[in-house]
Amino acid sequence: MTLKYVNEILTFDNIDIQELGQTIQTPYYLYSENKINRNIDEYTSELKNIDSLICYSVKANSNLSILSLFAKKELGFDIVSGGELLRVIKAGGDTTKVVFSGVGKTDEEIEFALKNNIYCFNVESQGELSRIQDIASSLGVKANISLRVNPEIDAKTHPYITTGLSENKFGISQDNVLNVFKMISDFKSLNICGIDYHIGSQIIELEPFTDSAKKVLSLIKELKKENINLSHVDLGGGLGICYNDELPIKRSDYVQSVVEVFKDTNLKLIFEPGRSVIGDAGILVTKVVEKKDNNNGKKFIIVDAGMNDLIRPPLYNAFHKISSVNQNNRSTDLFDIVGPVCETADFFGKDRRVYANIGDLLVIEDVGAYGFVLSSNYNSRPRIAEYLISNSNVVCIRGREKLSSIIGDEEDYL
Repeated sequence: MTLKYVNEILTFDNIDIQELGQTIQTPYYLYSENKINRNIDEYTSELKNIDSLICYSVKANSNLSILSLFAKKELGFDIVSGGELLRVIKAGGDTTKVVFSGVGKTDEEIEFALKNNIYCFNVESQGELSRIQDIASSLGVKANISLRVNPEIDAKTHPYITTGLSENKFGISQDNVLNVFKMISDFKSLNICGIDYHIGSQIIELEPFTDSAKKVLSLIKELKKENINLSHVDLGGGLGICYNDELPIKRSDYVQSVVEVFKDTNLKLIFEPGRSVIGDAGILVTKVVEKKDNNNGKKFIIVDAGMNDLIRPPLYNAFHKISSVNQNNRSTDLFDIVGPVCETADFFGKDRRVYANIGDLLVIEDVGAYGFVLSSNYNSRPRIAEYLISNSNVVCIRGREKLSSIIGDEEDYL
């Protein structure tokens, strides 16, 4: 277990968080390299005898030091922007193992990706196909493309992170995908290499994964009848983790179930894990700055982290466990854990039985994915630092922003 109490003090990957708080300014993110490696190894061990490629989903956590861990393990990367491709390059990633997803790729991003010889584009519309064709032709290269199909499967997750239904903006409808594949033969600068699907995020039931895999398998068989031969199927990501009391799917069960569906296709299987390898490998450490009782039964613990640092609770109404670093702090009272940002939505947890005095530390758990990457300078607050526990040492992997840096070049335009 990465988080545990030792002598009444909370530790993370055997690091005493209270002691660490003497030297590091709160709030800050802290990640465990050991936990990240264990999560990835669960995937690789299941796939060691399978023709496969694991492409880490960069959007989950794009810190260069985190990406470098995956690059050293020779993983690929799933990107959704030119900025994410640049990060992969800077982190030492192999661009020939990069898949480029997303519905709004710009011409500049497409050109940047082609010049860096990425593995393939996951194409989401006919218009995008035409633009990739024109840009590839102008560069005198061939672009590898995979069509993203919308399998019309309900992922049974939060509506904001459901991506496999016709009402969502993603992919090509399953009724039209065969026609789109056929038209690619007219594009001389495109090379068909695969089919792609991704039905959502934080999925904790196996059925949506197997149902969508079976639908895509049927499409692959239809394509073969039309002499459209593929080299891979990209299964996307979406595997959930436990934030509260969920019972998420084991990585091994997920991998085995989808491998079984595609076992007779002889196609390379591409996996795009994000949250499932980084989500439970990070915490947010914050300090209590004030306590407040509204005399109406509502009590608040106000911390120095804000919704600009972690927006998942207000954005998705997401639940994160919150623990006091000192286990001696026990309470029978219920508190809302809130930040200093001028929004009622600035909360991390409501009606929590957590107690702490002013100056004490709290830990918000399971924030490795979609934590810092969604942070902002709202209320002109500097973005916080990120640290990594590596070989029992705590190293800074992104410094805390200075107040001057959030002004940027704005003064030049006064």
